[in-house]
Amino acid sequence: MKNIFYWSPHIDHVATVRAVINSAYSLVRYSKQKYIPYLINVAGEWDQYQDELSKKQINIINLTNSKILKKKVFKGFLKSRIIYFYIFIISFLPLLRLLKNKKTDYLIAHLITPLPLIVNFFFKNHTKLILRISGLPKLQNLRLLIWKITLKKIHLITCPTLGTKEYLTNLNIVNQNKISLLYDPAISPSLINKTKKDFAKKLRVNNYYLAIGRLTKQKNFSFLINSFSKFNLNRDNRLIIVGEGEERKKLEKIIDEEKLEDSVELAGYQNNVFSFFERSKCFILSSLWEDPGFVILEAGFSNKFVISSDCKNGPKEILDNGNNGILFKSNDQLSLIQALEKFEHLSEKEKFQYKLNLKKKVRSFSLISHYKILNKLLSF
Repeated sequence: MKNIFYWSPHIDHVATVRAVINSAYSLVRYSKQKYIPYLINVAGEWDQYQDELSKKQINIINLTNSKILKKKVFKGFLKSRIIYFYIFIISFLPLLRLLKNKKTDYLIAHLITPLPLIVNFFFKNHTKLILRISGLPKLQNLRLLIWKITLKKIHLITCPTLGTKEYLTNLNIVNQNKISLLYDPAISPSLINKTKKDFAKKLRVNNYYLAIGRLTKQKNFSFLINSFSKFNLNRDNRLIIVGEGEERKKLEKIIDEEKLEDSVELAGYQNNVFSFFERSKCFILSSLWEDPGFVILEAGFSNKFVISSDCKNGPKEILDNGNNGILFKSNDQLSLIQALEKFEHLSEKEKFQYKLNLKKKVRSFSLISHYKILNKLLSF
């Protein structure tokens, strides 16, 4: 029996939160107690998930007495960096003690990874550190040097997309044998079953275009709203955006100034989104970057058609360069409008084939698929 600890301090409802919970749950569900997962609660960030984690038999270990992350009100770059520094200070010694504990077999680090990297490199411990890296991290000069040094003692690096794996391999900063592809488990069947009861009665419309994500610059919703409004001229389509974030006021202003109240709705944050998928006709991802793009997988599992930007790093891989959905040039209004026009003119048979292709792809991101690969890596 091995103890697996997940390090993922977060200050917002990022998709990584669901990936961490599902990864831990895959160990509970399929390992037959070969692995015991623990989520490290640094400063209250996991408190709101306690009921769900308890039902899934996922343990929580409180690293400090702080509850500052429970509030999740840290919007903006400067505030988030101050909080990251605060986490670094209060967590350093407790994390060091945890890693020195012989009962801590593995630490899987998802977010705010410099701290476990530094502790692992400079202090002798008994724990094998697995670093999950997503996106294309900008590694220049000092940061590149720090990574080259600290990664020498890393046990493994996992990447959620092939693009990130190839990028890190080409950087030549760590032994290539230590870099592995591990798709995040973005889908939980138990979550889907619960959702259909939760929100179906709250929806006022059907057959709408749907977008889901935090209201941030990354998700590029202002671009989506402006593009959709031009596409929707002389049409009666509706766009629903599910999510919350720092750009809400900006998006509300666009909707108000362009008089789009009857065609664009901001639905706010929802714990579960599958009933929104159920009544939609198409999902749109407008992001400037993703890795991998969990919401595309959720759309595929919900048997929905996907239109996505070709941003780095996951959508093109999931949509198989356009075989599993329609790709448009990132942040290009004309390209998105053309993609929407193409979707409107597809036959039902053609739409069905796209959706079938995507549904086959998302099986690679299931709990059982994730567990099989993770089990091999933990035995490495």
